[in-house]
Amino acid sequence: MSLEMITQPIDTTTKSTQATVRVGSLMNSLSRSPRAARSMRFIASGRYSSQSRQTPSAWEDVLMEQGLEHKKRELQLTIESMGRVIVAYSGGVDSTFLMASAYAVLGERAVAVTAVSPSLARRELEDAKDLARERGWRHELVSTHEVGREEYARNDSDRCYWCKSELFDVLEPRARELGASIVVGTNTDDLSDFRPGLRAASERSVRTPLVEANLSKAEIRQLSADLHLPTADKPASPCLSSRFAYGVRVTPAGLRRVERAEEVVRSHGFEVLRVRDHGDLASIEVRAEEVPRALALLHELSPRLIELGYKRVVVDPKGFRSGSLNAVLQGPSIRTAG
Repeated sequence: MSLEMITQPIDTTTKSTQATVRVGSLMNSLSRSPRAARSMRFIASGRYSSQSRQTPSAWEDVLMEQGLEHKKRELQLTIESMGRVIVAYSGGVDSTFLMASAYAVLGERAVAVTAVSPSLARRELEDAKDLARERGWRHELVSTHEVGREEYARNDSDRCYWCKSELFDVLEPRARELGASIVVGTNTDDLSDFRPGLRAASERSVRTPLVEANLSKAEIRQLSADLHLPTADKPASPCLSSRFAYGVRVTPAGLRRVERAEEVVRSHGFEVLRVRDHGDLASIEVRAEEVPRALALLHELSPRLIELGYKRVVVDPKGFRSGSLNAVLQGPSIRTAG
């Protein structure tokens, strides 16, 4: 029996065909993966020891690679089944990989649509436009006005729900015009984080092909590298509103201030960074190993950020943590440096 026959995935991969299912149910369904079954079949065959003499780590790598190829095929089949798609394309790791996959399957029937608003950094917008142009993707820009929604601007814990609601409300007429499904780059890792936007997607039957193919962030990065996408190792780049501590009102002026503050920090050679806005306080987050350098530069960074309107500037000694402001949802108060 050949290695391909032994490791052929069995047809039990659970995938969501209804984007309206609850997130909890979706997470439960994703736990029923065929990987363990494939591993047992491979071990039982004896091939890894008696014929190929592979070590356990080597045959595990083979199995993982086979599993990733299977997930990639699942993604392609899911996209193909939709016929036409509008990809909510921000230029980040996930949406870029999803658009590249959709274009490979559907060509011009896949449309990348980028929402332009004060919450999208201009650097990110230009990068998204450049990449779409280089790849020959059909790319459209739409204006969204989430900051004008009181539910969004007051910046409660459900801010992302209202952001995604605005986005999908803007995309739905275009999707009807094209006869296309709206798809977003949610991955399986997102299901374990606090993501109110998932509820907005499920309410509007927005599809999540990467979740349906059971793809994690690490796997998406690996597949992106295979496609030579420049986003394969790009740091996470959520919207600028994610920098505001819950309860600090989100305004166009505040978003511009955060964007300019991050450009100041970036100009000193930091690539992974956040400037967390706590009102009068700006908390700088950089990689943990770069915290000493940031502290040494604080005498230069602080005056420039104070010029932008902050009264106090600190460097978070814990370093950059994605979604660090969500810690307030699990405790009584926000912890800041200083």
